[in-house]
Amino acid sequence: MEFGASIFFTDYSISPAELAVALEERGFDSLWAAEHSHIPVPRRTPPPGGGELAKRYYDVMDPFVTLTAAAAATTRLKVGTGVCLVIQRDTIQTAKLVASIDRVSGGRFLFGIGGGWNAEEIEAHGTVFATRMQKMREQIAAMKEIWTKDTAEYSGQIVKVPSMQTWPKPVQRPYPPVILGGAFPWAARRAVRYGDGWYPNATSGNPEEYIPAFRQMAEEAGRDPTSLPVTIGGATMPIRLRWTRLGICWVAAIHALERARAIPPAPPRSIRDAEMRVPLAPTTAIAPRMPMSSALSTARAMSARAASSDSSAGVGARWSIAGWTIHRMTNCMQSSAP
Repeated sequence: MEFGASIFFTDYSISPAELAVALEERGFDSLWAAEHSHIPVPRRTPPPGGGELAKRYYDVMDPFVTLTAAAAATTRLKVGTGVCLVIQRDTIQTAKLVASIDRVSGGRFLFGIGGGWNAEEIEAHGTVFATRMQKMREQIAAMKEIWTKDTAEYSGQIVKVPSMQTWPKPVQRPYPPVILGGAFPWAARRAVRYGDGWYPNATSGNPEEYIPAFRQMAEEAGRDPTSLPVTIGGATMPIRLRWTRLGICWVAAIHALERARAIPPAPPRSIRDAEMRVPLAPTTAIAPRMPMSSALSTARAMSARAASSDSSAGVGARWSIAGWTIHRMTNCMQSSAP
């Protein structure tokens, strides 16, 4: 059983290296960093879910920089973009960034991507909002050519890469897992079409409804559903034990806004505690007070209970409780170096 967390790194949050070391020391498995290049003022696009846009969206640091710092300070912790707005980035340079951080980390990078929602932010980078999803698909197709061939070229309707050579190539073969972020059914279709996993948000609906639909979608497209792990981010709703039988990967959204409050409540001491609704506090960070042995005992007990009622839990289960995340890494992420 493993632990993971995601965060908006800012100049007032815990530092990437400090957080990464704390995670690795406590047995966490992965760290995910968000991305926004800027927030236009004024803007016409409301944030997902409505309401005011949180300050961290304006302040978040570049994920490739923060994750490189995290990777350099650790040896086992996986680092991932959650998510990278590739449609706002240069295709060739992003391919090199991904390959470089995969090299620096020794094959520990997870490439979470998304098409974004903020029209003004996207258009400021020269991307047409209406066709951004097509551009993202073509960008990834071009990057796969760059990652896997000595001499690469790509010609799409939007993205053009003339014949070129560039190194390094990623450590992971053929490349780091490309994980599509977004809601069902749109992002799910993209994950099936050209991804290595799907990353919906916890507010996307009932996983007991859309996870089976996603897997049926994969089968109908001729893809093995077990090759497309589902990682649900931003888990602040009640986590029900029966959901572990869906083989879902859970990632908690962590808002470490104050160094002085960087330690969250202890993980649950029993399965009953774990089934309680415990939403994440806005200033919660990710280092648990509970000794690692106790946390793992709780995780194993929950895993055994889920597995005893439905063998499908062995596909790879991860769930988040009270600001911490536990998950079984059984084909959950295709991220190990060859």
